[in-house]
Amino acid sequence: MSPVDDRIKELQEKIKALKVAKQDASKEVDEMKALKAQQTKDKKDGPAGFQLKVPKGTLDHKPAAALLRKKIFNTLENIFTTHGAETIDTPVFELKDILAGKYGEDSKLIYDLQDQGGELCSLRYDLTVPFARYVAMNGITSMKRYHIAKVYRRDQPVMSKGRMREFYQCDFDIAGNYDAMVPDAEIMLILTECLEQLEIGDFTIKINHRKILDGIFELAGVPADKIRAISSAVDKLDKLPWADVKKEMTVEKGLDPVIADRIGEYVGIKGEGREVLARLQGDEKLNSIPSAKAGLDDMAILFDYLENCYGILGRFSFDMSLARGLDYYTGIIYEAVTDGSAPAAPAAAAAEGDAKTKGKKAAKVVNEDGVDESAVGVGSIAAGGRYDNLVNMFAEAAGSKRSELVPCVGVSIGVERVYAILEQRRRAEAAKPRSKETQVYVMALGGGLLPERMKFAKQLWDAGIKAEFMYKAKPKAPAQWAVADNDQVRYVAILAPAELAKGIVRIKEQGVEREAGQDNGEEVEIDKVVEYLKQRL
Repeated sequence: MSPVDDRIKELQEKIKALKVAKQDASKEVDEMKALKAQQTKDKKDGPAGFQLKVPKGTLDHKPAAALLRKKIFNTLENIFTTHGAETIDTPVFELKDILAGKYGEDSKLIYDLQDQGGELCSLRYDLTVPFARYVAMNGITSMKRYHIAKVYRRDQPVMSKGRMREFYQCDFDIAGNYDAMVPDAEIMLILTECLEQLEIGDFTIKINHRKILDGIFELAGVPADKIRAISSAVDKLDKLPWADVKKEMTVEKGLDPVIADRIGEYVGIKGEGREVLARLQGDEKLNSIPSAKAGLDDMAILFDYLENCYGILGRFSFDMSLARGLDYYTGIIYEAVTDGSAPAAPAAAAAEGDAKTKGKKAAKVVNEDGVDESAVGVGSIAAGGRYDNLVNMFAEAAGSKRSELVPCVGVSIGVERVYAILEQRRRAEAAKPRSKETQVYVMALGGGLLPERMKFAKQLWDAGIKAEFMYKAKPKAPAQWAVADNDQVRYVAILAPAELAKGIVRIKEQGVEREAGQDNGEEVEIDKVVEYLKQRL
């Protein structure tokens, strides 16, 4: 026993004696609690302060989570390749100068690395800037590419809502000179297809145009050196009321309150695309600003394509408060949101008036930073826009003179936030997640039949069928059924001595209700098993 253990035992005996004597033992109780708390901390931290944990804002993805994420990746990749994209892979870290000055106020979230060998590097913040660097560095003039990879942001994590410091993005971008709004419209279609096929539920794509916003700022009288800062403030209108945003503009960023009020006349406008477009096109003052007029013309073309060619205009909301704080956007900007994107409304249950829920508050989920995650929304699940100058900015900085501009447009889908939505739905439905993709479980009833099970499993593997068997010479039937049930394997192949002698196995489909006496499976000839299963899988 350690001295601390000895002291705790001594205190326990003393406390017991004091209580028997009906005397105050609070001093001894406090000392014992303190010693036990220190013991717990010492065990957690280890002998040298070592903690066995992942860094803040990161996760180990368990098998069930990894399988669901794999399905998300496969769904997106299939859509991307259907639209003719090719993929690339870029370093997880870039030269610091490549990333500097591209993300506005969010630049403070970039992870900088220590100097190693004379190069200052940073972890990539997104996949867009590395793509533009890649295009500029390789002299590419046109490309349709997708990229699925991890990015890093030193953000305040809200793990249950998919806001993490290390997370996957799935990007699709089109680089090159094409007719106005043609690639933009296809990007919008791709985004719609992705969210529909991921089955995340109802969603809306908010859309705006940076040229229209710049026109509004010019009309309002915003000084040129404040445009990006004011744009960043406007972008917070989905989280903050106008009064708070105006305060940030005027008090924190020094904008004249009169100018802020002029901006406020426009940024509250949102709604169905055609209606908002008609309203803005009827504004003579706004249309007198060349940049605003160009942006409105783009939106008119885009809406024609989305409605008449792709039939998806109903998914969009023309939202003048959408600004997208990143500095490199030059044209249309957009982000997809769901019901879970916004923070949960307080006391919603009580407002319903249900006797059972009235007065009850939603259970809080407070993380290590003291943030109540239950009151935080998932945020946008996808976002993007047009960035026409980024490639040439890199090329010119490197001393390369390009004969033509290489404009780009793209979208990025946040896998962690999509996963958070799907996982919340699964939990609400109390559905057990699968952690593996096994299609057939090979089991023996009578005699063990280990060599036979191994040969039969290989027959299935050779045919591309995912199969497993228990690694025991004579496994018990209940243990085998338990594995098949726990892993939610759809088919069980039952091997038995008498049936094997006839060249037969029984195939039973799990989770299907049958009449009494009809639940022993279907007899199938061994040489026809692969064909039988492939017709059903």
